[in-house]
Amino acid sequence: MLQPKRLLSIDVLRAINMFFMIFVNDLSGVSHVPQWIDHVKGWEDGMHFADTIFPLFLFIAGLSIPLAIGRRLEKANFWEIAVYILLRSFALIVMGFFHVNMEEYSSQALLPHAVWELLLTASFFLIWLDYPQTMAKAKRYGLMGLGIAILIILGILYKGNADEGTGTRWLEPSWWGILGLIGWAYLVCAGVYLLVRGNFAWLVAALVALVIVNLISHGDVFLVFKDKIYRLSIWVIKDGSCAALMMFGVVVSLLYSKIIAKGSYKWLWPIFTALGAALIALGFIVRPYTHGISKIYSTPSWIYLCTGIGVLLFELIIFLVDVKGKQDWFKIIKPAGTSTLICYLIPYLLVGLMSLVHFRYPEFLDEGTGGIIRSFAISFIVILITGALEKRRIRLKI
Repeated sequence: MLQPKRLLSIDVLRAINMFFMIFVNDLSGVSHVPQWIDHVKGWEDGMHFADTIFPLFLFIAGLSIPLAIGRRLEKANFWEIAVYILLRSFALIVMGFFHVNMEEYSSQALLPHAVWELLLTASFFLIWLDYPQTMAKAKRYGLMGLGIAILIILGILYKGNADEGTGTRWLEPSWWGILGLIGWAYLVCAGVYLLVRGNFAWLVAALVALVIVNLISHGDVFLVFKDKIYRLSIWVIKDGSCAALMMFGVVVSLLYSKIIAKGSYKWLWPIFTALGAALIALGFIVRPYTHGISKIYSTPSWIYLCTGIGVLLFELIIFLVDVKGKQDWFKIIKPAGTSTLICYLIPYLLVGLMSLVHFRYPEFLDEGTGGIIRSFAISFIVILITGALEKRRIRLKI
């Protein structure tokens, strides 16, 4: 059976998620907002609205894997797809790596922070832009080479704040950033999907394995050696949290395909409702035994609660978009679902430009209701810019 090129419900769900990702990222600079919107503090046991956005992005990315890789399996060989997965993962990991180091950029560096940020984002566009096929190869490779050269120079010139608070350091992966975490999780999940050629049973087994790794990592199983506590952490997947969230999406997407392949949605509603509710219930059941609900520590409770919410939201969007055909309700934010990476990167350009010209929001847009309205407005502005670029066929090929 041929794979559909896109599934509108996934695009819409991704667009909604991206809209709110921009919103919560901008809201981080706003004071005096309701607690339920903002992130829960690292030491607290709980979850607010902002703590659901990134895990839902991973879940939605997983929903797309059977469509993207499944379609390639029909017309490309194993090694071609493996190279595609590796290059896509590498691009996301590189971008995430540089973004993380940007957070600790030192005032002692040669370039001002705003200039470094703008050049960094420009290099991403030059390297990974989806250049038209009609463009001469020499010009295309020349622009890509320019982007790589800029990235290398920015890496050489980089100085970050040292952990001790004095002096500077060079680039280092203190963590991998949002894009980097997505890249590593994609490498695992898309790689497994390719290896088992989309076999549902094997993918469920892979999901169970990732869940077990995460449970062990956050349970009371640890090793004490020379007065230090060591918990399970496996190279690439670490505690398995990001890969598990994405693999949940892979399995749910395949489950959706299996149900509608029979020509009816009647079984979808009870199955997805029960699955979503069961995952939410499981999140609360394991909460006392796995160090509570925490995005910062990626605990099992947080994973199951967010995945359960993701399943129920996906079910709702399937009903509205795939069944009722209401995709036009979401037309204004559509570019966020189809040019998602550009949508994610544009705020870096805006922040860099505003910093460069020393722009400051009026005080009433920096706190409370005014700040919330500002963050909503920024989300719409970013998506409108993304849409304008998309119409001119300016998009990233990752």
